[in-house]
Amino acid sequence: MKYHPLNIPEILEIIPTIHKDSRGFFSEVYNENSLHELGVEIAWMQDNHSVSIERGVLRGLHFQIPPFDQDKLVRVVRGSILDVVVDIRNGSPSFGEHVCLVVSREKWNQILVPKGFAHGFVTLEPDTEVIYKVSAPYSKEHDRVIRYDDPDLAIDWQIEGLELSMSKKDAAAPRLRDQDTGFQYEAKGQLV
Repeated sequence: MKYHPLNIPEILEIIPTIHKDSRGFFSEVYNENSLHELGVEIAWMQDNHSVSIERGVLRGLHFQIPPFDQDKLVRVVRGSILDVVVDIRNGSPSFGEHVCLVVSREKWNQILVPKGFAHGFVTLEPDTEVIYKVSAPYSKEHDRVIRYDDPDLAIDWQIEGLELSMSKKDAAAPRLRDQDTGFQYEAKGQLV
């Protein structure tokens, strides 16, 4: 596996190796030991699977506040998404900044989203399937969302001219500045 820190170094692109032959392929898509070697120690507790029928389905920007905050490991098994991750750690030098990464079946890449970041994606192809690990269960009381088109974030979702489909909750989400995320940045980059 290859690991590439993105422009916010806590966010990693992971590219698993694919072994192909005439029968098809084999790929190890998760390896706890190799992540531990990088200093990433996460206890995953649940796998989620979402299917989006149309191109232009937008989900996010989601996060859960402590103590139900979640790390996520996101991959696409069919289609492609533009994955967006926003730093919501108060006091962080990159607070309010974001990373965009195309995650796709073709690229066979993944994105690691640590606690303290809001996460969302838009489908770039119809019939896109996303599988992701989370480190905490869903909690309705701790679930939060940030408006996808928050002008302070200035995210280019690469969807010009595309009619979006999203939940009512996502469409009515507040801006980042209008909520307390519950996350604080420490000088070492750790959450408290």
